[in-house]
Order: sequence, then structure tokens, then C-alpha cells
Amino acid sequence: MSFVQPVILSGGSGTRLWPKSRKAYPKQLHTLYGDYTMLQHTVLRVATKAAPMVICNDSQRFMVAEQLAELTTDTEKKVQIILEPIGRNTAPAIAVAALQALKTDANAVLVVLPADHLIKDTKAFQGALDIAINKAEEGLLVAFGIVPSAAETGYGYINAASSTETGAEIKKFVEKPDSETAQAYVDSGEFFWNSGMFVFKAQGFIDELTQFEPAIVEHANTALLDAKEDLDFCRLDEAAFSQCNDISVDYAVMEKTSKAWMVPLDANWSDLGSWESLYQSLEKDENGNVCKGDIITYECSNSLFHSENKLISAIGLKDIAVIDTDDSLLVCNLADSQNVKHIVDKLKTEGRSESSLHRKVYRPWGSYDSIGSGERYQVKCIEVKPGASLSLQMHHHRAEHWIVVSGTAIVHRGEEEHLLSENQSIYIPLGETHRLTNPGKIPLQLIEVQSGSYLGEDDIVRFEDTFGRV
Repeated sequence: MSFVQPVILSGGSGTRLWPKSRKAYPKQLHTLYGDYTMLQHTVLRVATKAAPMVICNDSQRFMVAEQLAELTTDTEKKVQIILEPIGRNTAPAIAVAALQALKTDANAVLVVLPADHLIKDTKAFQGALDIAINKAEEGLLVAFGIVPSAAETGYGYINAASSTETGAEIKKFVEKPDSETAQAYVDSGEFFWNSGMFVFKAQGFIDELTQFEPAIVEHANTALLDAKEDLDFCRLDEAAFSQCNDISVDYAVMEKTSKAWMVPLDANWSDLGSWESLYQSLEKDENGNVCKGDIITYECSNSLFHSENKLISAIGLKDIAVIDTDDSLLVCNLADSQNVKHIVDKLKTEGRSESSLHRKVYRPWGSYDSIGSGERYQVKCIEVKPGASLSLQMHHHRAEHWIVVSGTAIVHRGEEEHLLSENQSIYIPLGETHRLTNPGKIPLQLIEVQSGSYLGEDDIVRFEDTFGRV
């Protein structure tokens, strides 16, 4: 059997699950079911294959690396993390993965999986995957078609007259239909949901892509040749990669090739593309409710309640989603939850940070939580990982006062070095260069009080940075 290279696409923003999922911290990095994040579930799904290749964007790279490190300490199974400098859809991303896999094995087979899918029946998935790999070794480009459980209008469909588990030739791909058309598709027995999961030989995919979109292959190859190693990441060349056509693998190859094949998958699959789909996928109580967090309900039914850290009390609700985070509350009919994108669009139009950032923001050195703000001041709770350092920096418009809550801090302020422990504090004047380091073996927690005329995150001038940030 050929070398099998799992490729996990983790560049999505997942805004359809706002306010839980946002651009800077999307759904694939959250624990929405079970004991793992969606990314981790996806990695474990192909754990018996080679170490996966993960493609993600720059802003998520440290969260992705940390979650992957939690799964294995086996250095022989070190995950490759490739950073896209700009989003160019799935065809260019898969082209890069294929070219990279060919460096390892000329006969490599790619198993391409989005990082944000739920597959409950892993045994059925493994069986279908083995069939797909065999078909790929025959030279076919395989898509997984989900056996439909309903006339779903939120998915595209694959038309393939498959009556066996080994699948059939794909006749055509169709876009998301209206409800009447979707019902006709399901009734025919020849249409399957398009899962966005694929299996094919790396060289076979490159050959087909060269036929239909040769410029993508050229630019992807240059982006990989001119890539830079950055810590544990492979950073694609931005100038080359940005010239790739912004196009999905469906449009670029699968709808045009004569080698498209579909393997049916009946494994209780969902792409968790809305709060309604998450509700449908989770276990419910005797009233049909899904409750996560501190929830009290009275005469509520068939509803989803999700709270991060505060009590939700609900009375007489039916078919409703109530999603509470530190800084936002969403209330909607479950059937209308796909329309959350309109709220996110409005937030973007108004320039509000809630469209992309949570109150708690993750950084490679740890995290900060903005716990209070007002005119000319802001208060943050900062946590620094053991051994980590913030950049050597200064601010033009704000001063800062740091108070250590737990752990130990080394503070460089100008030419001075200070060692601070619990309940000790230090003042950083406006314009002074400074750096914060955690020299200890436990997380450093401190309160930061900012004061000044402008408190935006872009008021940072970095002079040195362990993590290579500008």
C-alpha cells in the first residue's frame, strides 16, 4: 500500500457558530463535543496513518501547534504545520500539500479532511476510508458522499448512482438546493451530501490540477520552494501564494476531471455549520434540551443553552438557541441559526471587535482577558506560560501598571531588571521599553492596568520577539 498522508485543512473562520466561534478563535479549536477540540478529533480519526499535515493561517498557528502537541510526544510522528499567508480556498492549499507529500513519496496518497467535522461512527468512517484509499491507488480522485438523512438545503450534493459500498463514478456536483429540489434529490437515492473530504494520489491530483488550473500549480510550487522555516512552522512565500486563483477543489478539479469517484459514507456525519446542526448532533435531556454550562430551565423544550461562565435561566422556551459568552449573547430560533452570518456582517460593518475577537485573546506566550475598560483606562488579566516571554516593546500612547497575582515575573524596564513575586507591582511609564518574562514552572498571572489617550492593540512597537512577530 502507498504512503498515506493525512492533510487537515484548518483555515476556516467558523463564524456561523458566532459568538462561540470567531475568526481569531474558530470552531475547530473549540471543544464542542467530547473531550477534545474538533481539530484534535480530526487528528485522532487518522491516527493510524502518518503524522498529519495541517494547513492553517498565521494568526492561529500557536493555538494549532499547542493542541497538536497535547495529543502526542512521539517525535517520529511530528506534525507538519504549513502556514497560508493569505486565504486562497481549498485548491491552492491542497496543491501545496500534494507537492509537499511528493517530497516524501512519489506514490503518496492524500486524505484531505476539514478540521471541523463531526463523525460519530468512526468504525464506519475507517471502513469507507480504506475503500477510498484503494480507489485512489487505482488512479481515481475520490470524494466522500454522505448518505443523506434529510432533505438538507445547507449542503451541496453529489450525483452518483451508488448502490454498493465501493461507490460509483460521479455524474455531477450541484449547489445547495431549495427545499423542494433537496427532497427530490433524497427521494431519487442517487444524490449524496458533499462532505468536502477527499482521497487521491498526490501526483494524480497535481496532474489534473495542471490540466485545469496550471497557474495554481506553478504558484503553489514557488510558494513552497521559497517558504521559510519559522520555529516549527513552514511559512509559504506570500508573493507567490497570493497569485493563486481563489478557488475550491470542487470547482478547480472535481467538477472537471473524468476520474471523479464517490465513496458513500454513512457515519452520523455533520459539518456543525450552525447552532441547529450542533443541537441535532448532541445528546438531549428528557425535554429535548441540550444544556452546557450553568443552566436552569422551566417548561422549556427542544432548545439549546450554552453558557461559558454565568447562569442562564430560561422559562417557557421552545426551539430556541441561547448562546452566552464573556462579551456577547445570541438568542435565536434554532431554525434561523444559519442567519447568524448577518449579525457578524453587521458587526464587521460597524467595526466592532466582537466580529473576530473574544474578550479572552490567545497569544503564543499565553493569553489576556479584558475584564474592564472606560475612558482612558483598560484592565486586563494576563497569563504567561512557564518559560515564555512577551516581546521587548514600548507604547506611544499608554502607561501600564502590573500587579503579580500568582507566580514569578522578571520585568525588564529600560536598563533595569526586576524580579517580582505575588502581590508585588511595577509601573511602566509611557514610552519606556519593557519586557515581561515568566521564569517559573507554573503560569504567571498578573493584572495589567493601562492608562492613556489611546489603548488599542496596534500601539505596540516591538524591538525583539521570541515568536518572530513583526
